[in-house]
This record gives sequence, C-alpha cells and structure tokens, in this order.
Amino acid sequence: MSYLFTSESVSEGHPDKVSDQISDALLDSFLAQDPESKVACETLVTTGLVVCAGEVKTNGYVSIDDVARRVIAKIGYTKSDYQFDAKSCAVISAIHSQSSDINQGVERQKKEEQGAGDQGMMFGYACREMQNFMPITVELSHMILQELAAIRKEGKQMTYLRPDAKSQVTLQYADDGTPERIDTIVVSTQHDDFAEEKAMQETIKKDIENILLPRVIKECPESVKALFKDDYKLYVNPTGKFVIGGPHGDTGVTGRKIIVDTYGGHGAHGGGAFSGKDPSKVDRSAAYAARHIAKNMVAAGLCDKVLVQVAYAIGVAEPVGLFVNTYGTAKVPMSDGEIATKIKEIIPMRPYDIIGRFQLKNPIYERTASYGHFGRDSYEEEVEVGYKDKDTYTRVVDGKEKTYKKVLFFGWERLDYVEAIKKAFKL
Repeated sequence: MSYLFTSESVSEGHPDKVSDQISDALLDSFLAQDPESKVACETLVTTGLVVCAGEVKTNGYVSIDDVARRVIAKIGYTKSDYQFDAKSCAVISAIHSQSSDINQGVERQKKEEQGAGDQGMMFGYACREMQNFMPITVELSHMILQELAAIRKEGKQMTYLRPDAKSQVTLQYADDGTPERIDTIVVSTQHDDFAEEKAMQETIKKDIENILLPRVIKECPESVKALFKDDYKLYVNPTGKFVIGGPHGDTGVTGRKIIVDTYGGHGAHGGGAFSGKDPSKVDRSAAYAARHIAKNMVAAGLCDKVLVQVAYAIGVAEPVGLFVNTYGTAKVPMSDGEIATKIKEIIPMRPYDIIGRFQLKNPIYERTASYGHFGRDSYEEEVEVGYKDKDTYTRVVDGKEKTYKKVLFFGWERLDYVEAIKKAFKL
C-alpha cells in the first residue's frame, strides 16, 4: 500500500531564518577579517528588536549593528508597516569572548591534531529522487519559496507579497519507496492588507496556481513534473489572512529550523544547528562531511539511498564512530558495517581534514542560511577579505586598494570522491 511523507520549508523572511542569516552574516564578517576566528553567535529577532549573543575569539573587528541591518534590508524588511525594518529596529549585542576551556580542546600546536569543538552525532543523507541526490519533498518545498521570493523581488506580479512565507509538500510513495504523485501542497505567504478579505483570499490562491506553481514546475526535471497530477490538493493561506508576520508576528531564534536546513525529515538529524558556528564546531562541519560522503556513495553507484552518521568527543580529533545505513540498497556483497569501515579508510574525518577539504575558514556561510544547506551547486567566487596571505590578491577599486580571495561555496556538494569509492569497492 502507498504511503505519504511530508516536508516543509520556510522563506528567508521567516523570523527564524532572519536570525539564521544574521548569525551567519556575522560569522562571515569575522572570517573575512580573521580566518582563525572562533564564533558561536545566536540571534533573536522580535518586534523592532534584534539581539545578538554568543562567544567569539578573533583578531578582527565587526560592526554588529551594520551587519544585522544589511541582512534585514536584503531580505526585504524595509517598511515601517512590517513593525520590523532595517533602519528603525534596535540592535543589541551581548557577544563576549570564547571560553578558554573550550578553546584549549580545539586549538593544538599541531593543526592536524585539532580537536572537535563539541561532542555529538551528525548525519548525512542522499538518495536518487532528485538529480542533486536530495528528497523530492524538501527540494520542492525550497523551490516553491525560492520562486515566491524571486517574484516578490522582481516586483512585477503579486505585488502584495511580504517577506515571510512557509511551504509544505506531501508526496505519495509506493511501498518500495518509489515516488508516485504529489498529494498536497501548502503555501502560506505574508501579504499586504486587502480591502475585502474574500477577494484577498481568492486573488492570492489564483496567483499561486497560475503564476507561482507553473514557474516551479518549469524548473523541475521531467521525472518530477510527472508527479504533478490533476488531483493534488492545494492549500493557500489556510487561516484566511497573513498580514502580520515576520519578527513582529513571531519571535525568531537561530537554529530552530534544523530539519528545513537538512533533509526535510528524511534520514535522521543529530540535533545540532548550523548557523552562527565556525567550522571548528563539528555540529556544522561534520554534518557537511557526512552529506559529502552520502552523496558520493550514491553517485558512485554503491547504493541507491544512504544515511551516514559520524560522532565525536569534545577535544578529540578522530571521530568515535562512523555508521552507514544503505537501507538494503547496497550494490556490493558487504554488510553496512563493512562498508562503513572501508569508507572511513577512504575519507579522513578529523576536523582538520574536513575544514581543509571544503575550505571552511572562508566567509561562505550566509548563503547557506536560507533554502537548505544541501542540494546546492558548488562554485567558486571572489570575495573581499581584510587580511593578506598566499591565496589573496589586491587591486585598486574606486581609488582604494582592496584585497580579494577566490573561495569555494558549498564544497561538500562536490562529487570528487566518486572515482575513489568506485575503485575501493570495485564498482
């Protein structure tokens, strides 16, 4: 018998995501000044107020106020009607120095011996449902809100849109896990007030059906387009009205959307949030590494679906364990335990190795803080930094000498271990 599975996403204007983006923008700003910065930054947003708190060890200087306002304006909170806007909100900083007890467990004389920034377990997941090896439910949920944000920022259609929004996709699967059809889509979007509530609801639903969803479906691969039958249920702003939203409607806090950030409930989650944490915190870096392993395993043809767990003790470099679950889809005559042992031999998992593999000491994190950390394209891009080393270069811009560096974004999405895995498992 078929079964249903649901994932959700939230927009960049959702209060929790506003907090995530501010925290990661602060992290980026510290890393752009000092790549050795140690940062654990939490943000709270509510009506007219931003509070940034946490621990930082850095040689750089960052204006907390300026960074927070830039992020809020970029998201689209620029009107006083929202009761939360970039120019008028108060910004309070309660950031202090990192605990020396934690720091002594992380930093070592030999960089290779760098210890994990905390204990805990992290998970990575990959499957063949989408070309980017992500589950359809969470990927579609992200796509719906990315297109909605694009429409809002273009300013040509659906001009009543405000920044806050949520989506949800329910997919029907066959018993063997094969996707069969889209069962339900939910879209809730903040909007300007209308003179008539009934006309408001009708207009928004019509625009979602005729403007938003066709744009989303157009971007889908043919295999996913085929899942949109004529009988799926569509719920648009089910409460009937969504004028009060964003941090004014609901207080936001960093790290409350960890399932949105990962796999939409597929696989498992270790519980640790990502945003605002530098890569010495394995909550973040090891979760990226676990995704990298899982994606390369599936791409190599070792299995069709896999969950990878890695775990650490604080201050210890080597992981305490690596677990693999291929859900019975492995293409080699080996147990999952045997597969895990061989994977551990192929891909080093000390924090030092992970940080180097993905170039994680660079200002790359703000872009991860909305629409998921996984399933994104990896690419290189030039960024401005406030220091000089062997990888930086300078040029004069508007009469001023500036320093730049090419950095890798979403490096954990690269398929650079496929050949090594094929060779090791004789695929």
